[in-house]
Amino acid sequence: MSKKLEGKVAVVTGASKGIGSSIAVHMAAEGASVVVNYATSKDGADRVVNEIISKGGKAVAVKADVSKPAEIEGLFNETKKAFGKVDILVNNAGIYEFSPLVEMTPEHFHKQFDLNVLGLLMASKEAVKHFGNNGGNIINISSVVATLAPPNASVYSATKAAVNAITRSLAQELGPNKIRVNSINPGMVETEGVKSSGIGESEMRKQIEAQTPLGRIGQPDDIAPMAVFLASADSKWITGESFYISGGMR
Repeated sequence: MSKKLEGKVAVVTGASKGIGSSIAVHMAAEGASVVVNYATSKDGADRVVNEIISKGGKAVAVKADVSKPAEIEGLFNETKKAFGKVDILVNNAGIYEFSPLVEMTPEHFHKQFDLNVLGLLMASKEAVKHFGNNGGNIINISSVVATLAPPNASVYSATKAAVNAITRSLAQELGPNKIRVNSINPGMVETEGVKSSGIGESEMRKQIEAQTPLGRIGQPDDIAPMAVFLASADSKWITGESFYISGGMR
């Protein structure tokens, strides 16, 4: 049986852990050669690469902080060196910080916007330069907070609302070049980040589960198959869409 992403090359940003690592592993399992990008966690990225290779897949780890435009160029040059081309970009790298309005600072704003919005745009810009004549595929990892917009999350929610708008706009701009752009908007997912922030065991988690029709928070493996679908020919007539994968929570 042929694999859905056979012969494709995927760059997954922020793929050393959490949703990004799961997407990298799932894409490799479907035949893609994967660049596992990381900013700080070399150990995590190497672990993901080793997992992929141990299952017969192809992957390399490449360090680059996508909030820094100069490093983005290096990421794609390394991808070309390793695999010769680029077909798929998953803009997964992102951060979240919560703050009430009274404690808001320009630093809090810029830290999140520089990575979640500007980094995503600059990575997309660079990817488009490298996509071939057959077009390409950009998958943005947004969030349910783009529209849910909980308290103390005004800046983070704003970055993800921006991602939804960018997804729609770029889909229209890049469609004539056979480049599709979609976003995945997860609900709360049990990642290393969620665990280390303490949210994983908090009242907030219980509250979210109570509001979620399917009664639980997500796992990275709940999100990754959607990324594979959007990167594959199964979704060849889908672009500009934001898919909420949140157990029904909106």
